[in-house]
Amino acid sequence: MGKIAFIFPGQGSQYVGMGKEAQEKSTAAAEIFAVADKTLGFPLSHMCFEGPEEELRLTVNTQPAILTTSIAVLKWLKESMDIQPSYVAGHSLGEYSALVAAGAMSFEDAVQAVRSRGQYMEEAVPAGVGAMSAVLGMDREKLHAICKEITEAGDPVQLANLNCPGQIVISGSAEGVLRAGAEAKTQGAKRAIPLNVSGPFHSSLLAPASEKLKQRLSDLTVSDAQIPVVANVSAQGLTNADDIFSSLVEQVSSPVLWEDSIQYMASLGVDTYIEIGPGTVLAGLVKKIDKTARVFSIQDEASLNKFKSEWV
Repeated sequence: MGKIAFIFPGQGSQYVGMGKEAQEKSTAAAEIFAVADKTLGFPLSHMCFEGPEEELRLTVNTQPAILTTSIAVLKWLKESMDIQPSYVAGHSLGEYSALVAAGAMSFEDAVQAVRSRGQYMEEAVPAGVGAMSAVLGMDREKLHAICKEITEAGDPVQLANLNCPGQIVISGSAEGVLRAGAEAKTQGAKRAIPLNVSGPFHSSLLAPASEKLKQRLSDLTVSDAQIPVVANVSAQGLTNADDIFSSLVEQVSSPVLWEDSIQYMASLGVDTYIEIGPGTVLAGLVKKIDKTARVFSIQDEASLNKFKSEWV
């Protein structure tokens, strides 16, 4: 039997109604939603369960909402069965869920941190100034060279999410992203799809957000992790509190090395990935990176029951 990793989704996986069944069926999950509402001072749980969607889609709300739902589902899973991962990882924002799962942050601290993180990211770049696009069917070296050239010509753009083979998200100034997408297609990329996001996440334009987050995280507690957390910025397993802290600060304006993170875990014997929280985005990416892996997603009662029946 190989090793197990828990993986946690990031922004874009949110939907109205997420976490509702967890909250109804599990006392431990209900407690997480209650703590989130109390800590943030507004009914985040109501926004998760009832919407409205345009409120839930705002970065400052999306980030704590996905974290809260993910941890509630994790608690529900742990209430249902005894299962221990060898590694944890999360995509962008999901790294905070991974840190809570690994005991490196309390849920209260994490939910405050991501609320602030969302705020700083929204403040760093005025709406419309930055953009992101998904480029399909191009390798990273070639795309990196295109971005470098356009950045040097005065329109910053860079690789932001290295999700899986043939799927890379670029991020930066609106003009830079547009030009890089067009040039990528000229040089053989299949498509460049603009993303519906509120800012140029994981780009150098978010450096001011990194600085503010550093201050904010200093007021909260980051501890050593009990399970290695595979960090987005390095695709290496971290357990030391100082390393985790630095990694979180850097993460806001650095690329998410998701493909590398899965390859790293696979090289250490992980053959089973359990995506915990809203959506199934990460399960899809893992299957493209490691075709031999067993992959599950747990987000509601149906998926939890399916997992239980298949888990041997």
